[in-house]
Amino acid sequence: QVQLVESGGGLVQAGGSLRLSCAASGSILSINDMGWYRQAPGKQRELVASISSGGTTNYADSVKGRFTISRDNTKNTVYLQMNSLKPEDTAVYYCNARILTMVKRTTDYWGRGTQVSVSS
Repeated sequence: QVQLVESGGGLVQAGGSLRLSCAASGSILSINDMGWYRQAPGKQRELVASISSGGTTNYADSVKGRFTISRDNTKNTVYLQMNSLKPEDTAVYYCNARILTMVKRTTDYWGRGTQVSVSS
């Protein structure tokens, strides 16, 4: 079994910063792409940022220049540094990882989500 556990959410004022972490554990052979998604009330879940195993990154236009995704392959962990936060960044943030498990199956896994709230 594989688990993704997020941490680092919270309440912050506009212009502030937060750093999210997501650690993968369990029967992992390797991790391909990792990413962060978010879902605001009444809206669809959307991609915020992703990073390949080789370090290639991709960002939603709305967060470019403000958010930075990174990963530590030795710890099976992905991070999201969020700066210059805006009220519209308020959402539940979910970690996602495409993982090859010990049973030689590649599956997308999701964390349970962490709330990020930005006050104006």
